[in-house]
Amino acid sequence: MITTPARSARAGTRARAFALLLAAGMVLPGCAERTTPSAAERVDVLPLIPAPVQAERGDGRFRITAETVVSVAQNDAPARDAADHLVRLLRDTPGLSLAVREESAPSPGSIRLQLDPQSPVAQAEGYALDADAQGLRIRARDAAGLFYGAISAWQLASADTGRGAAEIPAVTIRDWPRFGWRGQLLDVARHFHDVDTVKHVIDAMARHKLNVLHLHLTDDQGWRIEIKRYPKLTEIGAWRTPPGAGRHGTPQRYGGYYTQEQIRELVAYAAARHITILPEIDMPGHAQAAVAAYPEEVGVTGERPPVAVDWGVNPYLFDTDERSLAFIRGVLDEVLELFPSPFIHIGGDEAVKDQWEASPAVRAQMRRLGVKDAHAMQGWFNEQLAKYLTGEGRRLIGWDEILEGGLPDSASVMSWRGVDGAVAAARLGHDVVLAPAGWMYLDNLQTERSDEPNGRLAVLPLSRVYELDPVPAELTADQARHVLGAQGALWSEYIPSRRHIDHAMFPRLAAVAEVAWSPMAARDWDGFLARLPVQLQRYRALGIGYSDGAFAADIAIDGGPNTVLSGGPARIALGNQTGVGQIRYTIDGSEPTLESSRYGAPFAVTLPVTVKAAVFTEDGLPLAAARSRHFDREALLTVETQGLRNCHDGGPLGLRVPLLPDMPGIDTPVYNVDLFYACWTYPQARLDGIAGIRIDAARLARNYGLAHDQSKVHQYPSSTPRGERAHGELEVLRGCEGELLAKVALPDGTNLGEQFTLEASLPPQEGVHDLCLRFTAPIEGPLYAIGKVRLIEATAQSPPARR
Repeated sequence: MITTPARSARAGTRARAFALLLAAGMVLPGCAERTTPSAAERVDVLPLIPAPVQAERGDGRFRITAETVVSVAQNDAPARDAADHLVRLLRDTPGLSLAVREESAPSPGSIRLQLDPQSPVAQAEGYALDADAQGLRIRARDAAGLFYGAISAWQLASADTGRGAAEIPAVTIRDWPRFGWRGQLLDVARHFHDVDTVKHVIDAMARHKLNVLHLHLTDDQGWRIEIKRYPKLTEIGAWRTPPGAGRHGTPQRYGGYYTQEQIRELVAYAAARHITILPEIDMPGHAQAAVAAYPEEVGVTGERPPVAVDWGVNPYLFDTDERSLAFIRGVLDEVLELFPSPFIHIGGDEAVKDQWEASPAVRAQMRRLGVKDAHAMQGWFNEQLAKYLTGEGRRLIGWDEILEGGLPDSASVMSWRGVDGAVAAARLGHDVVLAPAGWMYLDNLQTERSDEPNGRLAVLPLSRVYELDPVPAELTADQARHVLGAQGALWSEYIPSRRHIDHAMFPRLAAVAEVAWSPMAARDWDGFLARLPVQLQRYRALGIGYSDGAFAADIAIDGGPNTVLSGGPARIALGNQTGVGQIRYTIDGSEPTLESSRYGAPFAVTLPVTVKAAVFTEDGLPLAAARSRHFDREALLTVETQGLRNCHDGGPLGLRVPLLPDMPGIDTPVYNVDLFYACWTYPQARLDGIAGIRIDAARLARNYGLAHDQSKVHQYPSSTPRGERAHGELEVLRGCEGELLAKVALPDGTNLGEQFTLEASLPPQEGVHDLCLRFTAPIEGPLYAIGKVRLIEATAQSPPARR
């Protein structure tokens, strides 16, 4: 999927602070600036994510110790399942070992779970939780409700982890989900994630009361599910030869797949946590791995391509003849046996129709069918899949492109290109799920910080995820009933490991959960932030490597580096994305603690200096690990890849990519690139006294399928005859349309993942200008990238004219 840019979210204001919880007697900090609660205030904030529909505080507290019994009635299997899960959670955090006991009536001081047709909450998946000094009781009319009540009980008990005991405030909760579909997509096709990692995601979803795991199982880059009728789908289609194979830890052969036994294991594991796994078999596009395995059966041209290494949009489609459709039905026969999901996702996105349009056989078929164009042909193709699935008692769901060729009556739509697809489908009477890229694509970076790993450069902050209302305002009340729910999406082009998953998914999954579960009246950005520190504490206790970027301290020169370079004072400004927490800092190289200086306003320093800053809640809980920046003349003249901008509007570049696409580590070098223009801007460079420039660069894989957008890739002309220097140059210009200041020949060689340094002298210049850095390398070859640019002052040893 190609994402749309994420916009900055509106900041929450304390004036609209969490109306429902205030009505329930809960307290938010009363100071003018937004902070996390103090110790006294935090006691009265229920540490529940997602926020409940109704919560009313009572007097007193219920203490849980190792002697506390978890009580269920005999033959109450749903209560026993929920109780067992609660016991496991309490064992993990806060370290309590409790026993489950079957008894006709709850013993004094126990935690009682009960399937109760007379529960006060009648809504599906809802629960009633009542706690006082004598015990805790959870009632629900269905098994899912009992399970979610257990999750809430665990969250209440794990507010302070690791003490071997817990206290729960006296409280009455009546809670149920706003939507029946509360999902998260995990792409295991682009990068394969093993069974344990998928279970890790399932466990995290359960703790957030999410109930649909959308597994993207097939794509151009890999086929990840065993189909016994067609073994070459995994023998061939599950493996690719990565760019740069054998370099920097990249394997010679990359891939993997789930056996059918492993799929059954995952389905059962998820079902035990009230999660349905929604399988996606992408059709008719994103089919290159399938075509690589069975070109004569499903390919349009009959030619066998390799399994793709290019992200993006590739040209291979499933054929539309009966042989291909029979093959697809054979695949789906086995998929339906493995997955009880009422929906089956058929993809349908980004299907470039060139192969169909060029095929005499497909064109003849279109004429016989009376289909007017290739878009309508996809509609016919989808109709065949819908008829098959309907006949098997299942429902088809696909990405919003399936609207373009006409939608089968039984089909549902998952809207990713904004919300327009959801609006159009709901108006036509089709059920919809909201997964819009601008709010829900968690492979977008979380901040503009330089310590972000791989990802898309459309920054998707936590606040932006939180602000989505899954019911578009354009819908009438009747149309809004077609909104099944919402889900996050984690596409894995830039997510090669479990550590990458954790960093990208958390804590934004908490925002996804509240969007999908909580009514709008219970949602408030400030209230969410007040509850989030305890959630982060749970993540740490559970070993989840979440991103703290939303709270991490940004460290910068007040007024920018040119302020100091021009002779002004050096002053340090600190802040963070959310504006939450107390920032503690040091300038002596020591690690900041709660005893370190608290930041209030920009402060003066003498260069060189190393500034370290960490962020804490008001009562001392860590919000973000310490960050460090060293400032001296060289640092002020240096811009790293995250600080470089594009050459068109000065905005961010499109992607943040690793040195090689299948490198396994999270700490690998990363480079911000624009796929269409090999051009970077060093913004507002002060050139007085500058004699040279040094650029850290790299030769990357150009592994991006751009389809019809390939013609938009710009070739900068080389000023050196290609016969002399086939690899092109790096040019340095004063402004992208200005004077050429220097050029440096690129090094010989074709090794992907090669890092190198380029240096050049610059003629004397005056004033502040944008510097334009662009590569003239052939666009048919590797992708060149810039990791860091440093200007060299005349007082330092000048670099050679070229190297």
